[in-house]
Amino acid sequence: MSRRAVLGATGLFGAAALSGCGIPAAYVPEERRSTPDRSERDRTLTFSNWTQYIDVDKAGHRPTLEEFTRRTGIAVTYTEDINDNDEFFGKISPVLAQGGNPGRDLMVISDWMAGRYVNLGWVQTMDRGRMPNVTKYLDPQLRNPAFDPGRKSSVPWQSGITGIAYNRKALGREIKSTADLWAPDLKGRVTLFSGMDEALGLLMLSQGTDITRFTADDAHKAMDLVQKMVDRKQIRRFTGNDYTSDLASGAAIACQAYSGDAIQLKADNPDIEFVVPEEGAELWAESLMIPNKAEHKQNAELLIDYYYQPEVAAKLAAFVQYICPVPAAREVLAQSDDQDTAALADEPLIFPTDEIRRKLHTMRDVKADERPGLHQVWGKVAGV
Repeated sequence: MSRRAVLGATGLFGAAALSGCGIPAAYVPEERRSTPDRSERDRTLTFSNWTQYIDVDKAGHRPTLEEFTRRTGIAVTYTEDINDNDEFFGKISPVLAQGGNPGRDLMVISDWMAGRYVNLGWVQTMDRGRMPNVTKYLDPQLRNPAFDPGRKSSVPWQSGITGIAYNRKALGREIKSTADLWAPDLKGRVTLFSGMDEALGLLMLSQGTDITRFTADDAHKAMDLVQKMVDRKQIRRFTGNDYTSDLASGAAIACQAYSGDAIQLKADNPDIEFVVPEEGAELWAESLMIPNKAEHKQNAELLIDYYYQPEVAAKLAAFVQYICPVPAAREVLAQSDDQDTAALADEPLIFPTDEIRRKLHTMRDVKADERPGLHQVWGKVAGV
């Protein structure tokens, strides 16, 4: 199940929406975010993550997590209780808005949503002095997102690309650009993501927009194009995670897609290709964050740094097969005695080539004052 594609309320929560939920929007200043840390006397940690987003062996154990406990003595309560960014935000925002403890020491949030936590002051600044592996090994291309300059409050767990997947055999030609989706022979056989935050980056890039600093006008221009395609029935439908079944069944021939899904899609059907468009694609990450009032902050920082050891990052990457935020893990995989594992070192959707990297861009987050107006238009265009 793709982390990016599980959609619920389609991004309607945020600072501006809190008051509508009976929760007053509340920025929490730095001095009110922490609580006395119990890490030294209480060797535990509560970690919230998405489903199928950590390595699991045939016996159902989580090898890297269990090894962390063996090395440190820190017992980890690991819960797969994040099914949707908005749903999870809605679940913990009442507590965070009131300055309470959300009952978690660590959580994994998609960057477009993570920006809201940072802007509201609902996550703590991390102590980089306790995280030497992060400092040394974090992918330079992920070090400085617009929502969290210098990654002071977030560290990527895994990363990925929003690009295009298509059935080359069924289409009979290559797709090189997002504009190729609008060709007459693809009428009614194209799907786009229903989530505005997931869909817009690739669409704006196709129009020459710098998505690191796009304007509302840029977004509206992209949505106008999509409306034209809807009107001429070029787009079969707007999807969540089920775009993979449309492509696999042949109901769609081309679609917006995530690189993390593409490896499995191609394994199931060699005719499926994933392309980073010539004009560029969106690079995104889902990041580890420590919420306010977490009682085991130091333990959480130890866990984050543990996963940035190249040999540990390699084990995680081999299982989840998203873009690894630790490029040094590539050499670890390459030296594996297992042929299939070693081959992953040359998989560009786990370790992008320099050519691919030059075409990747990270979209800035949609600001709270922009979101209502953009969502109103997108909702009409996409029918969500």
